[in-house]
Amino acid sequence: MRVISVRELNLFYGKQQALHDINLDVDSHAITALIGPSGCGKSTFLRTLNRMNDSIAHTKITGSVKVFDEDIYSPQVDVEGLRKRIGMVFQHPNPFPKSIYDNITYGPKLHGLTDRDQLDEIVENSLKAAALWEEVKDVLKKPATGLSGGQQQRLCIARALAVQPQILLMDEPTSALDPISTAKIEELLENLKATYTIVIVTHNMQQAARISDKTAFFLNGVLVEVDETSTIFQNPADKRTEDYITGRFG
Repeated sequence: MRVISVRELNLFYGKQQALHDINLDVDSHAITALIGPSGCGKSTFLRTLNRMNDSIAHTKITGSVKVFDEDIYSPQVDVEGLRKRIGMVFQHPNPFPKSIYDNITYGPKLHGLTDRDQLDEIVENSLKAAALWEEVKDVLKKPATGLSGGQQQRLCIARALAVQPQILLMDEPTSALDPISTAKIEELLENLKATYTIVIVTHNMQQAARISDKTAFFLNGVLVEVDETSTIFQNPADKRTEDYITGRFG
């Protein structure tokens, strides 16, 4: 089932065009990886999917981005509600300077939930979903900033899950982590796709090959090719894709 449908998407920062005529579908309960060299438009494209680019001055977008058949750039769209449905995890772990518990409950409280029993349940369920519960269940009142880097990133994933999104956007979520923490996050994502639709930007092509179902290759703001991950890595249709994957540039 198609969850996100992007058609003829162009994005401009002032007079500079960052994305050119992007057409891409994202399937439900799958991991879609966005790969390409630095500055190719991957993260810019990711941010169009929950309107994170709205906060950047002089940004102009044409074309359409539909999520569950709703045009998310329609003037009628509730952007705060949209971001509740589409969670975001960033490159560097960014826990709030609060307790582990308060990090997880921040979103639900923001959306009006005050019942302590329900909040307790959300904390436990979110941390379990992020494979962090057993490590922190006895220290929930301690500062989140005291966790290791890998734990902080799983906490940020748990925080995103706490508002029960349908889609998770991840912008290089393991690039700041050690190999052991990276492996834990990758295993976590494999489990999460049973419940969520995941779009991940990664510079690590081995990671894309390991965990994604579909891979999209971006170059200079253009979507060169998108296909099943095995096809992209074993039999790409475009020579530019082959050159990037084999290390000839990038």
